[in-house]
Amino acid sequence: MDLLPLVLVAPLFLWGAWSDLRQMRIPNAVSLLAVGVFLATAFVAPPDDLGSRVAVAAAVLAAGFITYLFGLFGGGDVKMLSALVLFVPVPTLALFAYVFSAAMLAGIAMVLLLRRVPAAQRLGWKSISGSAGFPMGLSIAMAGLAHPVAAILLGV
Repeated sequence: MDLLPLVLVAPLFLWGAWSDLRQMRIPNAVSLLAVGVFLATAFVAPPDDLGSRVAVAAAVLAAGFITYLFGLFGGGDVKMLSALVLFVPVPTLALFAYVFSAAMLAGIAMVLLLRRVPAAQRLGWKSISGSAGFPMGLSIAMAGLAHPVAAILLGV
């Protein structure tokens, strides 16, 4: 697994997580710039994998749009997750699903814990106020950062 594209896109996903934690909103620029990084670094990926990655990202975007219509996902979450999937090699998609599931659990635990800490509540972040939903950008970013580590450790 080549790490160059993931190293270049990591700050964007951290920005998305931070923004989602603070404002419960992921700027469109996060996803647009991530797609730009993908296009700029596509030469690093195996050519036969590129079409599949784009197809998977399109499927995630379509499924995410449906969940958005039902109010289950935010629009920024759908776009950020779709952009992230572009960086996941197709042979490691099953591993990514496990990593993303673990990141969801970890993100939920972190937010619930922060909502109980008075000092964290004084930050004024919407996700910690208790009245907001879950900032999924946090889990998306964690999955994006953890996936290559897991793939390397497991030799996938």
